[in-house]
Amino acid sequence: LSIVDGEGNAVSFTTTIENGFGAQMMAGGFLLNNQLTDFAFQPTRQGGAVANAPAPGKRPRSSMAPTIVFDGQGRPVLALGSPGGPRIIGYVAKTVIATLDWGMAPAAAVRAANVLDRGRGIEIEKGSPLEALKPALEGKGHGVALVEMDSGVNAVAITYGAGTRTLTGIADPRREGMAAGE
Repeated sequence: LSIVDGEGNAVSFTTTIENGFGAQMMAGGFLLNNQLTDFAFQPTRQGGAVANAPAPGKRPRSSMAPTIVFDGQGRPVLALGSPGGPRIIGYVAKTVIATLDWGMAPAAAVRAANVLDRGRGIEIEKGSPLEALKPALEGKGHGVALVEMDSGVNAVAITYGAGTRTLTGIADPRREGMAAGE
């Protein structure tokens, strides 16, 4: 969830630790994960420990990327995040780049098709206009898969005018969620 209050404070909060709110238990102010899937499945490899093995005091890898973007005056202009496991970073990065670099309206940036490379070949969102890129990418030697993508970017865009601030809430139509406010 992403929230901006009436005073301009912004928060982006990701609660999907495998399930909504993880194990639904807290310890020391932290939500507990309900699975160990963010750790290595095999704690040893070729007789040695792997870097991401579960152990006391270790932190699991995570792709959660709650993000707040600030303008040159230190004011928040975009608060966003997404569920989606290991594809979260790509979903959030696509939205930030589309908004800030490509000049897309934030709602269009959230809805824009996803294309990712997580080190296993290029993944293109199935059913999107980006499917047309598949032959050209394969012609250049890339492995390409058309996959269902479950991005769920939720964002609040903040624009500033002469003494005014306008908030626009956006919920990715690919998942549950809604934008609300006064």
